[in-house]
Amino acid sequence: MTRERSSGRLGWRIKNALVTLLFFALVVLAFLAWQELPPFDHAAKVPEGSSFSVRFLDVGQGDAALVLCDGEAMLIDGGPAEASQKIYSTLEQQGIRTLKLIVNSHPHEDHVGGLAAALNVAEAETALSPVTEYDGRGFQAFLRYLDEQGVALTVPKPGDIYELGSAEVEILGPVAAPDDPADLNNDCLIVRVTYGKTSFLFTGDMEKEEEQSLLDAGVKLRSTVLKVGHHGSGNASSYPFLREVDPAYAVISVGAGNDYGHPMESVLTRLTEVGASIYRTDLMGDILCVSDGKGVSWTVEKEADSAALETPGDMTRNAAAPLEVPEGTTYILNTRSKVFHEVWCPRAAEISEKNRTYTQAPRETVAEGYRPCGYCEP
Repeated sequence: MTRERSSGRLGWRIKNALVTLLFFALVVLAFLAWQELPPFDHAAKVPEGSSFSVRFLDVGQGDAALVLCDGEAMLIDGGPAEASQKIYSTLEQQGIRTLKLIVNSHPHEDHVGGLAAALNVAEAETALSPVTEYDGRGFQAFLRYLDEQGVALTVPKPGDIYELGSAEVEILGPVAAPDDPADLNNDCLIVRVTYGKTSFLFTGDMEKEEEQSLLDAGVKLRSTVLKVGHHGSGNASSYPFLREVDPAYAVISVGAGNDYGHPMESVLTRLTEVGASIYRTDLMGDILCVSDGKGVSWTVEKEADSAALETPGDMTRNAAAPLEVPEGTTYILNTRSKVFHEVWCPRAAEISEKNRTYTQAPRETVAEGYRPCGYCEP
């Protein structure tokens, strides 16, 4: 009897082991099959007869992009006030009388200045901004025209989704408020537009701090086209961020001969190293990107060769002569803007004497209270 019971228990154990092995084998097979499948994208299919385009407008040193999908329009930023006529005429030429979405990434003048002109042409259905109050002239004009149309600003949350024809507009950020409330660059709306299997990431003036917040939050960033942050400033487009976005194309909205040296050489190098083809409004004028849901094609106002596209911007205004600094100085600080500079930086020489101070502290200490200059990239 004892032997029979032992034999029964042994058989039961063998069966259990076989069932367990079979279960794990099925799990492994399912995983391998899943690995072979294309990435899940619920917006992968587009309707027959659908159309989609993004027009990156040459508005000088600023940002503006007009997105059209299936007869519906979204304007993301409007450039500086000097670009108002450009914004107005573009909407008129495109026959746009309604903006389903009008987006102000943040209220700096070079992004919001021309939005009031857009509202002179078209009625807005929904207006998005990271803030509802700001004292700048351009933002106040934007608010005034929205009020005349009876449209209130909406401050969206990460994860909010809006429809634009058969495209999907998702708000990715900001995921966290910056430590300094005055740091508007890192309080930008980050917008990702998906159309079929193509995607477009608009980053406003986002810098490395907000880039890292997005990375830490595990936000899906991979995109076909990246609108490069902060006009190609060295304070944006970090390697970790670019590797995660993995853009096939990068568009830099930047003014010709701007005062900041944008786009910076370091940014152009990083974009090239991640394999992105570069488009620039300062060299190409308006840039039109058309998607069929599977891939994209490009039309530019002016042609530019690859060597020019990979050449950093030059400062054209007469910079002040370099400062004579105390011996041992490591950095020059702007106590008003909280920016620190290399001792040779021409931007440092333009700081008023009352706001300029010198330090012998190492970079790690200085960076705790100040952010690096986008020109000299200390």
